[in-house]
Amino acid sequence: MRAIILALAVLAFTTVTADAQTPNARVFNGGAGLILYTIKPGSTADFDMVLNKTKEALMKSEKPERKQQAASWRVYKSDTPAQNGNVTYVMIIDPAIKDADYNIVNILNEAFPAEIQALFKAYTEAFASGLIPINLLPVVDYAK
Repeated sequence: MRAIILALAVLAFTTVTADAQTPNARVFNGGAGLILYTIKPGSTADFDMVLNKTKEALMKSEKPERKQQAASWRVYKSDTPAQNGNVTYVMIIDPAIKDADYNIVNILNEAFPAEIQALFKAYTEAFASGLIPINLLPVVDYAK
């Protein structure tokens, strides 16, 4: 049963169209975005590998919005363990590219369709809990 659910999840996450508004797209149109991940302590190397493959996918893409995404997307890791020794990763996207899809699985599938199942497995099995995407609206810019 678990294998069937995983197979259905892989199919759901790997169906990609050219439209950024796909049902599983992650779009930040508020100016900036933040994504919080809680990763199992023994899975950080796998998660880091997926992050590096995502960077590679963004950089090799012929889509101009993918290169724009790469220019404004940063990933940080907490140096303090979370509950149960889990590791918190924070993605900061500022500015967010309007209508661009930030779903890592979709980005990886565009660049590495032959590897997507292994990448999806490494990505999802690294989670200690789900991810939390946050659309951010500007309030005050202290630099101005």
